[in-house]
Amino acid sequence: MAISLNGFKVAILAVDGFEQAELVEPQRALKEAGAQVDVISQKTGTIQGFKHVDKGDTVKVDRTLDEATAADYDGLVLPGGVVNGDAIRLDAKAQAFVKEANQGKKPIAVICHGGWLPISAGIVAGRTMTSWPSLQDDVRNAGGTWVDQEVQIDGNLITSRKPDDLPAFNQALIEALGKARAA
Repeated sequence: MAISLNGFKVAILAVDGFEQAELVEPQRALKEAGAQVDVISQKTGTIQGFKHVDKGDTVKVDRTLDEATAADYDGLVLPGGVVNGDAIRLDAKAQAFVKEANQGKKPIAVICHGGWLPISAGIVAGRTMTSWPSLQDDVRNAGGTWVDQEVQIDGNLITSRKPDDLPAFNQALIEALGKARAA
């Protein structure tokens, strides 16, 4: 039986330069499971996606980081994209959002270069995660353990490496949200 996420709210934090598949595929999977999904960014309007280095589609922003907190949501998705990951990790409000979600033990699903934000938010020490391989030194330097696998789950932290991992990533996120409902 499919897991129903009716009544769940999930936030996706991203800025211009996100990897398109890593935002839109989890967004689609969550919506198909019944969740309300909000894209949260630094600005109103739209943000620009990329397909690796080529411009992709824009995505509508539902709320800004000034308007939203982790308390408003049941889970969090952090897509990658080098430009997105590098820019959002410096945003104190995005860091606070991740810290608050982690303190609330809410599922935090991170893929590819999205791993930079949890590192900068200080929630990686003592945890095992995966990411795009170029982040492994950052994970280790932040006190975490890096592994090379499709999906790594460590408590409420769900991580994957790349767009090819999205089916397993989406499934792990939906299952984690379903377990949170049952708890």
